[in-house]
Amino acid sequence: MLSFQCDYAEGCHQEILDLMARTNREGIIGYGCDEYSARAKKKIAAACGYRDDESQPEIFFLVGGTQTNQVVISTMLDSYQGVIAADTGHIGVHEAGAVEYTGHKVLTIPHKNGKLDAADVKSLLKKFYGDGSYEHMVFPGMVYISHPSEYGTLYTLEELTALSKVCREYDIPLFLDGARLGYGLMAEGTDVTLADIARLTDVFYIGGTKMGALFGEAVVFAPGKAPKHFYTMTKQHGAMLAKGWLLGLQFDALFTDDLYMKAGRNAIEKAGRLRKMLAAKGYNFFMENPTNQIFVVVENGKLKELEKNVCVSFWEAVDDSHTVVRFATGWATTDKMLDELDTYL
Repeated sequence: MLSFQCDYAEGCHQEILDLMARTNREGIIGYGCDEYSARAKKKIAAACGYRDDESQPEIFFLVGGTQTNQVVISTMLDSYQGVIAADTGHIGVHEAGAVEYTGHKVLTIPHKNGKLDAADVKSLLKKFYGDGSYEHMVFPGMVYISHPSEYGTLYTLEELTALSKVCREYDIPLFLDGARLGYGLMAEGTDVTLADIARLTDVFYIGGTKMGALFGEAVVFAPGKAPKHFYTMTKQHGAMLAKGWLLGLQFDALFTDDLYMKAGRNAIEKAGRLRKMLAAKGYNFFMENPTNQIFVVVENGKLKELEKNVCVSFWEAVDDSHTVVRFATGWATTDKMLDELDTYL
């Protein structure tokens, strides 16, 4: 089967695999206290725009996106607080209630093209504190966004700045889920950089699992924003890897010679070609975006035929006879794969 179901169907980038093989018998200290993790953190801080002579971010490596979202949100919130997210947000739809499992409610707002709007967030906060009974309610204690969004759309610098301003006005952290961050940073026309994200958020993470790593995410807290004893609480949540160097060395490789951005660029280039192929075949796009996730409306009979040879991801039913499906390119997508796909479309 030809797989366009997701951007993590393959193992990892060859450069990472080679590094793992070379270091396999080194006998490295565990739990992320190794030289590879330390080196990766320095490279990430530099990529985020931090100079050596200023306060540094605190960086932690976790094993996956759901664990990262759950641990970051639950450790930054007080027991009476919830997290604001779009109604399409990953934490509210596709994480099996992982945040709620920790006792924190996901407070949803209708999305706009998959994104949160700063004015809507401010309206929720203003309404909450304007309610004379707010002490009896779940406090909005954080704003969660993802970049790219669940629909592959991107925040502009203006939109991200506006959200940051609202969060700082109400003294709550802005958390950016960057599971597919590299694809967003490499998208044509974006005006948001990694340094902008580091400057405007309180915490974000750089996705590895979907970006060429075998697994792993790098959590970046702005200076002074990490919860006290976050390292210990990560272990308490079962999200710490004993062989932590496997995370560190992967990010060391990803942030060497621009590998992370090259991986993102490949997916964007291949997605551009795939969009042209789909348009030429008469497919209707469900939502336009500039990243690596492509959503199309397919007649169910055609979908059954397509799925005999191609794996795509179900997204939602449109009606009794049409379905929205997602095609995803990734760091490993090749022109040969697209040539073969073209014969089945």
